[in-house]
Amino acid sequence: MRVVVIGGSGHIGTYLIPRLVDAGHDVVAVSRGERQPYTPHPAWRRVELVTADRTAEEADGSFGRRVAELGGEVVIDLICFTEASARHLAQALDGRVRQFLHCGTIWVHGPSTRVPTTEDRPRRPIAEYGRQKAAIEAYLLDRAHRHGFPATIIHPGHITGPGWVPVNPAGNVNPAVFQTLADGGELALPNLGMETVQHVHADDVAKLFMDAIASPAAARGESFHSVATTAVTLRGYAEAVAGWFGREARLAYLPWEQWRDTVTEDDARVTYDHIAHSPHCSMEKAARLLGHRPRHTALEAISEAVDRLVATGTIVAAT
Repeated sequence: MRVVVIGGSGHIGTYLIPRLVDAGHDVVAVSRGERQPYTPHPAWRRVELVTADRTAEEADGSFGRRVAELGGEVVIDLICFTEASARHLAQALDGRVRQFLHCGTIWVHGPSTRVPTTEDRPRRPIAEYGRQKAAIEAYLLDRAHRHGFPATIIHPGHITGPGWVPVNPAGNVNPAVFQTLADGGELALPNLGMETVQHVHADDVAKLFMDAIASPAAARGESFHSVATTAVTLRGYAEAVAGWFGREARLAYLPWEQWRDTVTEDDARVTYDHIAHSPHCSMEKAARLLGHRPRHTALEAISEAVDRLVATGTIVAAT
């Protein structure tokens, strides 16, 4: 089929575009054209590249029409962050696509209350990003159920993979945390280090999009989590990372009010967002309806990213 991917050069697109090409699809990648995929792949030579400034084109009302005119039978939107943006595109594509897939986030759930969290749990987002994504999901699924719009929502967890810094054992993205563990230094964690994070390899997210495309009837009008099958505690995560460098983790624990004063304001803000959610989401629905199972555990996905950080000198491993 002809597949249009909006935001194709980012985390997910780095893996999704080659998967689509290798599966025989005619692929159009729409992006601002400001960066290359994280990992090169020869499949990109067979991709039609379209440069677009989504914000500007939505402002003048032309973006949805432009995407529709690309003639995609399937449209995948990886970079939609407001309900208004989703409405603009969905209305332009109504009656013109076989499938529309939107990339959401597990942040639509808000803090975990019953674990593992399933897709049918109430939406109680606590931050603007999650609130907007929940509004997008509600709009698209209502349009699917009431009007037959062929929407599917994929909700990733903490996406990771080679080429960028994953959410670390302190719940932020400062690579110095990995360096401390590699050096055998003491790492302070908030509270008792028992809050959870739930990573997912970007290629596993890409694979779930592929599985949804392969089973359109089962995917239409549904939302699916895309995470590793288990979450990890900050403490367990830190112990694993230290072990990768031949160290035993030296961990200290501080109440949140004290811990946040030991890091920058930005790091504290990112950490709070993660520990306030402490996600642990289920992958049962994707397995049951789409036959999807993530290939990577959370720690396997993270280890690939850490290996790349060592290879590029962002983390220095002792010799």
